[in-house]
Amino acid sequence: MTGILTFINWAVLIGTSFFFLILGISSFNEKEYRAFLIATVCFILNLLFWTGLFYTLPTFQFANILIISGLGLFGLISFLRFFPKKFSGRDTSKAEQYDERNMMFARNNIQHHPELMKTYYRLHPENESTDRQIHQKPEFGEKEQIYHDPYTAPCYEAAFEYLEKSIPLSKGKPAEIKSSIDPVTFSKTIIDVAKFYGACDVAFLQLKPYHFYSHKGRHSKTWGDKTDQAHKTAIAIVIPMRVKMIKKGPTSCVLQESAQKYVEAAKISNILAGYIRNFGYQARAHNDGNYDTLCVPIAVEAGLGELGRMGILMHRVHGPCVRLAVVTTDLELPDSPRHRSLYMEEFCKICKKCADNCPSGSISHDDEPYSRNIRHWSVHQEKCFSYWKTIGSDCAFCISVCPYTKPNTLIHKFVRFYISRNALNQKIALFMDDLLYGRNRKIAKSNPEKIFIQT
Repeated sequence: MTGILTFINWAVLIGTSFFFLILGISSFNEKEYRAFLIATVCFILNLLFWTGLFYTLPTFQFANILIISGLGLFGLISFLRFFPKKFSGRDTSKAEQYDERNMMFARNNIQHHPELMKTYYRLHPENESTDRQIHQKPEFGEKEQIYHDPYTAPCYEAAFEYLEKSIPLSKGKPAEIKSSIDPVTFSKTIIDVAKFYGACDVAFLQLKPYHFYSHKGRHSKTWGDKTDQAHKTAIAIVIPMRVKMIKKGPTSCVLQESAQKYVEAAKISNILAGYIRNFGYQARAHNDGNYDTLCVPIAVEAGLGELGRMGILMHRVHGPCVRLAVVTTDLELPDSPRHRSLYMEEFCKICKKCADNCPSGSISHDDEPYSRNIRHWSVHQEKCFSYWKTIGSDCAFCISVCPYTKPNTLIHKFVRFYISRNALNQKIALFMDDLLYGRNRKIAKSNPEKIFIQT
């Protein structure tokens, strides 16, 4: 018996030490020094504990058996998939369309168009008082904003200028001769094309009316026009953001990273739409400032992830640290196969880290409310956008503190798998995330010395 216990003790010592070693190395590489320090202490204490057991094994053999049995039982439970109150899905049968004119970007833009302001506030007088207060705040790029940097601000301004000028590339006439294609093979090629140009994930979905905005609102020329809802298929495209840049939120690093990834999303979606049109089919890219569709519900229902408390996509690998684009087409393509749920939405119910840390109080601590006849989380956009204009950045502090915003390393892959097994694991993972990385993060008072982080 002593020999068997000694062997098991060695196996547990090596396994647990390896875990804490990988955690420490990963934390150090990520410059998460609190996590590195705790992992190092745990590594040493773990080594001392099991070494002590070796020396006292004959005396405390029964206690050793209990410890080993408890660890074995705990490990077995950790791998069981069990969610007694698992998410039952959303009933979208009565979902209503959303009017883009109600988005804060659109409501902020109309201050430059008095006639549109009159029309909008005649339709929505309840928004006028709040909007006029937001209109008084400095615009992006103005020096009064907290994180304004005179040398780097022109960079994201140039990026958004580029996006504006690229809008004509989002649509065009298809080739006169319509090619005969195999939908399955063509779908696989579309995925290859999108990933070749920089996407990390792609999925297909049959469009429904609520996937479209009811009316356009971002540009004065088309303001109030109905959206084109003729296309049948959506191709959802995911572009990962750099974790190191987002972790610097809410400083100007976030706005620079968002702008760069919106440019990438526009590039990929515009090329993909043009590629489809070369086969003689209609295709239209939807990217920043140029949407007829709502990207988040399309990406969620296409199986690319789940809807988080922040009201944005929680990608299966990158969490909320992504940007989205969509290409719609009249070509009928098969829906993507659905992945097994990672129960990220279940984790969001207990985590609430984004809500606790949101500087503007825009994220709810409550369960999902109903809006437009569908149950879904969303942020208080007036508070959120008002804070953006105050600081001169699109914040992303909620994304930066999210436990899923981690590099795709071995240790974080294991944690994502661990969280997906059962509710107990999720509570343990949340406790460990709070312990290693802290429950609340301090907000930087100024930009870091280096705004552009390459890796």
